[in-house]
Amino acid sequence: MTCSILILNGPNLNLLGTRQPEVYGPTTLADIEALCQTKAAALGVDVTFAQSNHEGELIDMLHAARGTHAGIILNAGAYTHTSVALMDAISSIMVPVVELHLSNIHAREVFRQTSYIAPVAVGQICGFGAAGYPLAIDAILSYIGEAK
Repeated sequence: MTCSILILNGPNLNLLGTRQPEVYGPTTLADIEALCQTKAAALGVDVTFAQSNHEGELIDMLHAARGTHAGIILNAGAYTHTSVALMDAISSIMVPVVELHLSNIHAREVFRQTSYIAPVAVGQICGFGAAGYPLAIDAILSYIGEAK
């Protein structure tokens, strides 16, 4: 059975490449998906890539991951700093989650330095731009392997 990972992206990430490229870089979400697919294929794992601007839809995708995916990589965007509902969903599904951010949230505005995801994630990767996604794939696979 092939290992499956859900890569879930939150609000405004569909605008990558044009939205504040000085902060988030010139890479589009489609570019990142291709990067992840290439990385996953090289490792022999399956990845499902999804994005939504709607909190409830993200929660539904987290719930649906239970029993389907071995791990989740979540870039919750601005919901990182506001969503107790996403935090509750993660703590309820019993699937390991790596929190991911393109920018270094700890070096930005004070309100971005608080994460509601971090307390329920197995780890956090931030500040490496698009390169953070393949790092997160390695991290979640390492965690899953150690958990076995």
